[in-house]
Amino acid sequence: MSMLAFLASCKTIQSVSSSIKTNASKLTGPKQSSVNGKSILTTDQNDKIEFLDNISVTPGKVFLKKASGSMDVEKVNNTSAAYDVMPANLSDVEKANWLQLKYSIKMDVAVETINNIPLLKKIDEWWGTPYCMGGSSKGCVDCSYFTMDVMSNIYNTSLKRTAAEQYEQSSKINWDQLKEGDLIFFKTEGRRSISHVGIYLTNNKFVHASTSQGVTISDLADPYWQRRLYSLGRVSPDTK
Repeated sequence: MSMLAFLASCKTIQSVSSSIKTNASKLTGPKQSSVNGKSILTTDQNDKIEFLDNISVTPGKVFLKKASGSMDVEKVNNTSAAYDVMPANLSDVEKANWLQLKYSIKMDVAVETINNIPLLKKIDEWWGTPYCMGGSSKGCVDCSYFTMDVMSNIYNTSLKRTAAEQYEQSSKINWDQLKEGDLIFFKTEGRRSISHVGIYLTNNKFVHASTSQGVTISDLADPYWQRRLYSLGRVSPDTK
């Protein structure tokens, strides 16, 4: 692929991304109703999800029924498209440029500010891999194995296996100290122990293995994650 063709494809990608964001803003959320005394969630696609034990999981979303009767849902990343897959036959320079463009869009930052190409390659290697508890392969992966792999290969840092163990292993830091490669810990199950972990990138964005979307990038400004954010941590690189 020539550089002119590559730049043309970049403009196409940006156009597609803009269209996706416009269409996504028009979507309406799920509606809750009651049938025979049971809570029912109705989506725009006329699908009905019955709540069992106060939790229901559907492809692309995780819904939690709160005591107040209101709904809480993890925001779905609607920017996934065909351009998420790297085109074949790119040169090394073009691959780096493509990765910078893809992740600059996902993190909403200028292309030239993204310089850690090995990190982008590692994220892209896992991108979209479905979540499963205890998973450790490209077939499915959980949040803590994903952080283990990235931290080991990119930051030469050995982490323990679970999110709770990684929390205990890390030194706690303040928000103004947060930088790329730090760990973000969440309590996604109320007041129980640490149950989720991700890796901070930039611009309030973090990469993680989400239960609803697989490996993806999310925004700490999203109300779903704001309510569940518990701590920030840093683990020192291995020394020899």
